Amino acid sequence: MTQEAVNPKDGPVESVMAFRRFALAVCLIGVLVQLGLTAYYLGMGHKAQPHHLPVGLVSPAAKRTAVITLLSENEYFKVTDYATADDLVIAIKRRDVYGGVDITASKPHLYVAGAAGTAAASLLKSTYTSVVQQQTEAALDEAAAAGDTMTVSAAKDLNTPPTVTDVVPLPSDDVNGVSLGFLTQALALGGTIASMGLGRLIPRARRSWRRGIAHVSILIVYAVASAAVILWSMTWFGVGETADRGEMLGIFSLISLAITASTAGSVALFGPAGALLGALYFTLGTVISGASILPEFLPSFGKHLGENLPTGAGVQAVRDDLYFPAAPIDQHLLVLGLYAGIGALIVLVTNMLPNRRNRTSEVDLDLASRLEGAERREPVNI
Repeated sequence: MTQEAVNPKDGPVESVMAFRRFALAVCLIGVLVQLGLTAYYLGMGHKAQPHHLPVGLVSPAAKRTAVITLLSENEYFKVTDYATADDLVIAIKRRDVYGGVDITASKPHLYVAGAAGTAAASLLKSTYTSVVQQQTEAALDEAAAAGDTMTVSAAKDLNTPPTVTDVVPLPSDDVNGVSLGFLTQALALGGTIASMGLGRLIPRARRSWRRGIAHVSILIVYAVASAAVILWSMTWFGVGETADRGEMLGIFSLISLAITASTAGSVALFGPAGALLGALYFTLGTVISGASILPEFLPSFGKHLGENLPTGAGVQAVRDDLYFPAAPIDQHLLVLGLYAGIGALIVLVTNMLPNRRNRTSEVDLDLASRLEGAERREPVNI
């Protein structure tokens, strides 16, 4: 029996070439991912400008047109009229508007809600202060041109800083209002890791209705446990001290379940690649959740997408429950419930469906077991 000559250099050369191709592919994918994320992040937050920010106005008919014209410039604000300052305050507490101005008295009065978003409050304050200063300068110039004299008390009154009332201020331990973003990121990342981890455990039992119920039950138990941990950690920093603990536990549990169940359902349908959904919640969803950049400061696409993701709906539900108990949160809870319910249903059904190959519903372990078996197999000498 003859044996063809084999060049001993073919093996190492081929391995080196394969390594180079693999390294090139990894670098290329990394660069493309970085490019995409950079474009996405800068596109959403590089030049954040308000778009139709809801504000209120209490004004006599004679002054209304001028104020509406001023506020409607550049389409920054969407103005709603209110009869009295009390009606405006109620609307702010319901989060119908971010703030508003009352110009029925001799001096205007601005109302804001710092807890609704520091960007909106700062914009309202700067716009209000600028307008008042312009009006003061115009009054002084008019008096000077007419040669009128002004008493010291009148001058002091004219130069008195404008009145601003923060109807719903942020707590002293969260002056920048960034806590909600951090909490959402923790829930999104923890939920994704938990969904992937469960995929290493659940498929070790054969498909049946028991496995489906067990899988969904574990998702629910994890959601409650992760919510309890988040709620407990908040107390370390004085966040949410006045909130209803039971309500907060329920909302955090629903957020966690929406993330974990939808990610688990995605993996059940598409295999390991479905875990990317959880990664997208963390990398993309938190940016447009409204925690750090308010929805009205995002591009239209980011605003609507963010509000309909578990991260965005969760941030708004938590913010309202913490600071705006009069605000309705039914819409946010509905979004979270749909993600949680549909994801859990997919996990339940895919675990119950008969499959002769008994493929996993979360992470496909078949390839891993074959590789492990191949590594243990003894070489056969011919």
